[in-house]
Amino acid sequence: MPKPCLLRRAALGLAAVLGWAAPAAAQDDFPRREIRFLNAFAPGGTSDLLGRILADQLSQQMGQKVVVENRTGAAGVIAAQETTRSAPDGHTILLGSMGIMAITPQMQQVPYNVDTDLTPVVNVASVYNILVANPNGPVRTWQDLARLGKENPRRFSCATVGPGSSQQLSCVLFMSLTGAQFEQVPYRGGAPAILDIMSGRVEFMFGNMPEYMAQIRGGGLRPIAYGAQEASPLLPELPVMSRDGLPDFVIHNWFGIVGPGRMAPALVARWNEEVNRATQAPEVQRRFVENGLQRLGGTQAEFIRQIAADRAQWGKVIREHNIRPE
Repeated sequence: MPKPCLLRRAALGLAAVLGWAAPAAAQDDFPRREIRFLNAFAPGGTSDLLGRILADQLSQQMGQKVVVENRTGAAGVIAAQETTRSAPDGHTILLGSMGIMAITPQMQQVPYNVDTDLTPVVNVASVYNILVANPNGPVRTWQDLARLGKENPRRFSCATVGPGSSQQLSCVLFMSLTGAQFEQVPYRGGAPAILDIMSGRVEFMFGNMPEYMAQIRGGGLRPIAYGAQEASPLLPELPVMSRDGLPDFVIHNWFGIVGPGRMAPALVARWNEEVNRATQAPEVQRRFVENGLQRLGGTQAEFIRQIAADRAQWGKVIREHNIRPE
C-alpha cells in the first residue's frame, strides 16, 4: 500500500497538472458567453461605424454575439476605465483610438495606467483626416479658415470630441501653425458635432472622413482639404494641406482592439487571429472601402510599436506647441 507521503506528493502533482490545465481549457472553449465590445464614442461616428462592422463579422466567426456598448465621454477615458475594471477573460474588449492609447495620457491625468491596465491586441484600421465646414459658411479653402481665424480671433468655432482626440489635436495644431484662434467646442462623438456644423451652431471640424461621407454626398457638409498624408480615392480632387502650403500639418488616426490588463497570451493570440481574419472578410473589406477606412491588422508587437511611435511623435508636438486639453 502506498505511503501517505507518496500519496500527498501524487495529489500535489495532480493538482499542479489540473491547475495548469484549467486556464488552457478555459481558453480552448472561449468564448463561453456574449462578448462586450466597448466603444468610446457616440453612435454615428467613425468609431461606432467601425465597431459595428467588426461586431457583425466577429459574431459570425466566433459563435457568440459581439455586442457594441457605447460608453461615451472624456475623450475615451470613460470607456477605457470600464475596460480596465473588467475581467481579463477575453469577454470584454475595447475599440481603442490613437487618442486613447497615445495622446490623452500625455495631456491629462487618467484614472489608470495605459501601459499596465490595458492590453494592446491588434490594430484594425486607419482613417483619413479631413477638414469639413458648414456649406453655407465662408470657409471654402484651408487658407480661408486661417485668414478668418486671424482676422476674427475666437469668433469661429471648431468642433472636437474632447481633449486628446485627433479632432482636438488637429484644431490646436492648425492654430499653432497658422496663428489663427478658434473657440473649441467639445462633443461626445462625431455624429452630434456634425449635426451642429450642418445647423450652423459651429463652423467647422477636422476629423475622420468616414463619418462625414453621407453628409458630404448629401450636401450637408462642405469638404475643404485633407489633413492626412494623401488624398482618399473617394474624394481625390480635394487638396492635401501638407502639399498645399502647410507642410507640418499631417494628422493620422487609427483604431485597434484593446483588452483589460493582464490578459493571458493565449487569449491575446486568439483575439489577434479572429480580428485579422475578420478584416480580411470580403464583406468587411467592401464596407471599409465604401467608408474610407484603410485596413491595418498585423501582430500584437506591431501594434505596440505603433502606439509607442505615436506617443513619441505627438508628445513632441504637444510640448513644442504647448497644446492643452481646453
